[in-house]
Amino acid sequence: MDLSKIKLVVIIQCEIAKRRCSGYHCSQSFYERSGGFLKYPMEQDMRVLMFQCGGCNGKGVNSLLSNVNKCLKKEGKITPEEVAIHFASCITLDNHHSSRCMFLNYMKQQVSKTPFRDSLILEDTWHSKTATRRRAEGIYKTNKN
Repeated sequence: MDLSKIKLVVIIQCEIAKRRCSGYHCSQSFYERSGGFLKYPMEQDMRVLMFQCGGCNGKGVNSLLSNVNKCLKKEGKITPEEVAIHFASCITLDNHHSSRCMFLNYMKQQVSKTPFRDSLILEDTWHSKTATRRRAEGIYKTNKN
């Protein structure tokens, strides 16, 4: 996984969680290179784009990524291979918003139907200290459950 070629990080957030969450911590994790962005070099110049899944079942991912591709083609500066797609922690992890999204694999399949099928598809963004502790205590499930 060569993160040095990434020019755009797309963060896909849960539509339901976004009713209560501004996305501040996901954005902060990106700029601090913490949580799910820990492996990106700090000095690497990248853009970030955040949008919601479109609601349960996440079918909106396909049309939103198609729009991103249209914009990137028009701009001509970033190719799909230079894009990393992060499913936000509100989708990928059991947390106070909800359980791990039951539609995550379906949304990943939707990505495979777009020009971003060869892009990096990653899970997680922000790692809340409280949620991390609750996973360790067995209150929240881990990714593996």
